[in-house]
Amino acid sequence: MTTVERLRNPAREHRFVTSDGCALHVEASGPADAAVTLVLVHGWTQDHRTWDGVLDHLGPGVRTLRYDLRGHGGSAPATKETGTIPRLADDLAELITARVPSGPLVLAGHSMGGMTLMALAERHPELVRDRVVGTAFVATSSGQMDQITLGLPGMAGQFSARFERRLAKALSHRKGERLPLSPAMVRSGARFLVFGDHPRRADLRLVADQLLCAHPASLGAFQDAISTHDRRVALATLRGTPSVVLAGEKDRLCPLPHAKVIADELPDAEFVRFPGAGHMLPQERAGEVAKRIGALLRVS
Repeated sequence: MTTVERLRNPAREHRFVTSDGCALHVEASGPADAAVTLVLVHGWTQDHRTWDGVLDHLGPGVRTLRYDLRGHGGSAPATKETGTIPRLADDLAELITARVPSGPLVLAGHSMGGMTLMALAERHPELVRDRVVGTAFVATSSGQMDQITLGLPGMAGQFSARFERRLAKALSHRKGERLPLSPAMVRSGARFLVFGDHPRRADLRLVADQLLCAHPASLGAFQDAISTHDRRVALATLRGTPSVVLAGEKDRLCPLPHAKVIADELPDAEFVRFPGAGHMLPQERAGEVAKRIGALLRVS
């Protein structure tokens, strides 16, 4: 598209339609002639704004591509059939091919975004081998998510695992476009579930607002997909690629042992633990996350 066409059709730059007809909201920034493109993939219930703080620390000279996963933010809903991690990987491959058809890539994924990167390596290994020069796995997991206890002991932990499965089923059948929850209720839940020590009010508001923008039935489908996610083997495609694995020591959703599994599969990766931090590292430790991603960009 020419510069004149962009000026006449600015909305086109923010919209990408996948091969199965799902319209995704896309945000691109930075110089088009940059040597490397950073692709940022957010997690479940969130959207591209997850990375706002990280981008503030990276600065304007980095070329970035970020987008809302189907069913999240400004993107169209997923269906029960397309609310899967393999479909997210295909979306990512198509978006890269269309918007960044050449040149090296650094990929960063938070939570379900990291799972999407693993599925990309599984389903599109040629793309990953040929073009990916760095990966950042941020507060994510390669499997066994059906055993998460939210850090609760004994019976309480077992109940939480069963409750998540019931919640996924209930959400997947929900007809409304938005969750019937107040922002205050969501902020309260987020403080316990996804943050570590002393979360900032602005971060709580951002996480809550993103969740309330997500499509409920899509969230249910993806929660079910997360529970069956198992892609430890897929990480082999990324061995030898400069990588970093970032984990909060108080992460209830993707606990520290899950990050250790990823690091074990990528023995050359830098494994960074953040004391006092929870699941939302792009907000809680934005500067440190940016520092590690920036190192990958420089290595490339």
